[in-house]
Formats: sequence, structure tokens, C-alpha cells
Amino acid sequence: MLRRPAATGTEPAQFPVVRVTQPDLARRAILERTRGRLVLAALGFSVLFGAVALKLAFATVLNPTEARRAALLSRPPTPPAEAAVSRATVMDRNGEMLAVTLPLTALYANQRHILNPEEAAARLQRILPQLDRERLVQRLTGDRQFSYIARALTPREVAQVNALGIPGLYFEEAERRFFPQGRTAAHIIGGVDVDGHGIAGVERAFDERLRRDASQELRLSLDIRVQIALRESIQRAITEFNGIGGAGVVMDVHTSEVLAMVSLPDYDANDVGAATVDQRFNRATVGVYEPGSTFKLLTAAMALEYGTVQPWGGYDASRPIRVGRFEINDFRGKNRWLALPEILAYSSNLASAHMAAAVGVNRHRDFMDRMGMTRRMGIEVPESALPLVPGQRTWRELNTMTIGFGHGISVTPLHVATAGATLVNGGILRQPTILAQPPGTAREGTRVISERTSDLVRRMMRLVVTAGSGRSAEVPGYYVGGKTGTAQKTGPRGGYLQNKRIAAFIGAFPMHAPRYAIYVMVDEPKPNARSHGYATAGWVAAPAAGMVVQRIAPILGLMPEPMTPAIERALAMPMNGRGIPGLAPAPAARPAAPAEAAPTAAPRSPGSQREARLAPR
Repeated sequence: MLRRPAATGTEPAQFPVVRVTQPDLARRAILERTRGRLVLAALGFSVLFGAVALKLAFATVLNPTEARRAALLSRPPTPPAEAAVSRATVMDRNGEMLAVTLPLTALYANQRHILNPEEAAARLQRILPQLDRERLVQRLTGDRQFSYIARALTPREVAQVNALGIPGLYFEEAERRFFPQGRTAAHIIGGVDVDGHGIAGVERAFDERLRRDASQELRLSLDIRVQIALRESIQRAITEFNGIGGAGVVMDVHTSEVLAMVSLPDYDANDVGAATVDQRFNRATVGVYEPGSTFKLLTAAMALEYGTVQPWGGYDASRPIRVGRFEINDFRGKNRWLALPEILAYSSNLASAHMAAAVGVNRHRDFMDRMGMTRRMGIEVPESALPLVPGQRTWRELNTMTIGFGHGISVTPLHVATAGATLVNGGILRQPTILAQPPGTAREGTRVISERTSDLVRRMMRLVVTAGSGRSAEVPGYYVGGKTGTAQKTGPRGGYLQNKRIAAFIGAFPMHAPRYAIYVMVDEPKPNARSHGYATAGWVAAPAAGMVVQRIAPILGLMPEPMTPAIERALAMPMNGRGIPGLAPAPAARPAAPAEAAPTAAPRSPGSQREARLAPR
């Protein structure tokens, strides 16, 4: 406790003394400490807000682009824009890519700016070793302002060439047509030249469409899976029988859409310049061959349609047919009268010749014309051949007889495949197409035979596979039907070539409700030990066709079906042609033409009768 000192008279007056207690001093110390903390906090906030202010000033005044960059980085990345191309993509029916245009960079030179061509060529060749040195020097030497050095550079090659710093070298944005499937469907797709113009196949047929609507893809009827299966099966048959080539077609019988079309040997569509003439030759649409016994189906359908024969009718095949110095024979014939189903199952030339002669020359020629056998197929592939047929004035009875069993006329495999589809689809001929049709599309066609005739032909085609020359084409559960055909090849000057033949099979499946037609051909097969010295279609083409059916049927959504009474009734066909359920007897067929009637003119191909002995089957 503070005490005031005693006052004296001489001392001046003093301020009053304040008493400060101990608690007051403690409170004052606490306030001092609090004030210090507040000052420190204020200083901290001042520094913080100052830094924010500086940052805002830097981002908005001193360096405004930094804020935009940060905003761009915060956005989700956008997909890169696709480079515009000048040619549309080609797809198969399932969306698999068949042809596409890819953007690329080309390298060219301005020869006037090249200071040292030799040195420039040496430096370029280290980066592009595929270039020829001498040719490269020539392209760099001269007075031209534009000379291509390389048309397709990778981004790395572009960077390396650019790093060379050679004056006179420039880059150009270009395009390249690429075919992802390589050899598969090369003849159908075709190709383009260096300027991107279609030169063959679909690329040529739809050149204007592909250029005009580059953003709209072109969808074909091909199924690349079926194409691969068909190609591999035919290639296997060619290899096994040492053939020189082959062809094949798979077609929807109701729309005539071509699901697969093969010609072997083929080539890589990305390197057409390296292909030989034989590899570029399309056997399916350009090659014309005598169809052999596959044409007996047309002869039978024609005779049934005109009523000159019925399933229980037939012809004598016990004696050869002699016309002048020529003779028609059967190969391992039955030497007896044959009913119509037997004629096809046993592939009788004699009976087929009688059957065609009974129809007559004029009606036979008209029927061949109605079936499209005298003109090009109307498919959208520009490479197509005109059949070789006798002229109207030279078409005699002998021509009708030989054409009746597939000789004296030459057509393409596509002709035979289209005819096969027509015979089993109810009798409607539709031109084959390579363009995919919308589901449920009913394409227009021309009726050429009745449904009754089509039904009878289907039954007999099935009989050929179950009891005739086409047994090797059978695939359990798919009820394959068809007809084999072997024909000797003709030479460039007429006549037939020894030991050079075509082995073919035309068929469809499933025969109780046909969906797809199939054609398989092997060019010049050779006998082997497994075939016991034969190279006929029953040994060569029929097994290949069966292999194709076995592979493609599941792909096309067809599962094996067990035999049911309904299927059995739909396929019933006894060898003698009698007792077919649901078919009433028709008027009796008129007698066949005399077997040895002499023709009014000599045959167009003198060797055709001699070839008949080789039994086209």
C-alpha cells in the first residue's frame, strides 16, 4: 500500500496519488499482450491481401493471357477435328471397313532452289532409304518447280526431313486410299490411281458418288466374314488339286445380293502395281467358261416349264447320239432309259441332249435369253464379260443338244450363280447387286419359271447331293442341294485342250427353304491319290462347296435342323419321279426328237461332241 508523505509548508502542491492495486496491474499486462497479438494478426492479413492484390494485378493488367491459359487448362479436352477427305469410305454390310482415305504429307522439290542435288539426295536417302539414289538425283536436278520426292511421309519422317534444312524441299498435304482387308475382295473393291480416281471395281463404278458424297459411306452387300471363308475354301481346293485358279460366289437367293465373290489368284489391293495380269483377271465376272453339267439344271427346268417332260418321264440313254462324224456319249452311263431325276443325279449327257432337242431350237434360245445367258450380268462392277453363244442364224439343233448338257456356250461364274438362285427362289430372275439392300426390301425381278417348276428343281438338286454326283457337298443339318459340272477348256483357236478342265458346283441351302446360293469353281485341277486319279467336280468342287456351307452357315445365322416330317415332305423326290406329295400328274410329255437327226449346219465348235465323252459332271 502506497502512503502519502507528510506535507510541509515549504513544498509545492503535488498531484494526487493514485492507488494501483495488484489485480489492476495483472489486467494491464494481459491487455498489452492482447494488443501485440492483434497487431501481428493485422500485419498478417495485410500481407495476405497484399499478395492477392498483386496477383490480381499481374493476371489482369501485367499479363492478362495467363488467366486465359489457366481457364483453357481447366476445360475438358476436345476431340481433334477429323481431316476432311475427298473420297467416301466403303464398308461391308456389317460396317467393316473395306476402303478408306487417309490424310498424309507428301514431299516435293523445287529443282531451281536445290543448290547441290548430289548432297541433298545423300542426306535424304539416310532418312528415306526406300528411295532410289539415281532416280532421286534426277528428281532434284533440273529446272522444274515441282517434282514429287515421296508421296506418303510419317510424322517422324516429316520432322527429320524438316530438320535437314535443305532449301528447295517443301511439304504438301495429300491423301492416300487404303484397303484394310488387303487381298480379301480386291477384285470387287478395285483400286484408284495416284490422283485418287477409281480405275477398277467398285472404286471405278461409283467414282463420282464417292467423290460427291465424301462424308456419306458406301455400304456394300459383301459380308467380309463370308468372303474370307469362301476364299480360304477355294484356295485349299486349288492347292490340293494343283489348280491354276478358281472362283466362287455366295448370293442371297431372294434379293440377289452378293455376299461374297472370289477370284483366285488375287493381289493386295494396296499394291496393285505389283500384281501380275493373271492376278488382276477377275474369273468371277470376266472369265467365260463352258458350264458343263451345271447347265443340265437349266435344261430340266426348261423342259418342265414347257411341258415336254414330267418328273415321271424321261429319255433313252442306252445308245450314243451320232451326228455326222461326231458322237455324244455318257461317262460311265447307265445304258438304259432314265427318269428325269436320274438324268440329273447320274448326269447323263445323252438324256439331256434328247431333252433339249425335244424343246426345240427356238424355244431353247428364247429360254436362255430369258435366263440372262446371252447378255452381261447387270452387276455394279464394270469388269463383266459377254457370254459366248451361237448367233441366232447359226443356232442349230446340234447347238441346242450340246448346250443342253453345258457345251457350246461359255458364260461367267456369276451367270451360273444367278441362274442357280433363280431356279430355287420360286422362279424370279433378279440382277445380282453388290450394294446392301435395306432389310425387308423386295427387289424387282422377272418371272422366268413357275413356282411348281422351281419346287421340282429344288427337290432334284437335293437328290443330286444325297444320291448323285454331289455327295461330297453334303453338310448334316443344312440340306444342301446342287449340281456338279466338269467341262474341258477350249483353246484360243477353238477345239478342246487335253487334260485342262473346269470343275464346278452350283448349289443352294437349305433346300426346303432356300436362303443362299453358292458357286465354287476350280480352274485346271489335277488328279491326286486321294481322288483315285479323277479331277472331276464331284471330287474337286463339291467338297469345297460343302466346306464353304459348313463355315458360313453359322455366320449367317443358320443352325443345323434335324429331319422332320415337314422337311422330308418338302424334299421328297424318288429316283423314278413318281409319288411326289402334292404334285398332280401333268399331261404326258411329247416324244423326244430322234436321237440321230442330222443337223442342218455344222456345229460351231467341232470338238464339242468329242468332249462329251469326257463326261461333264
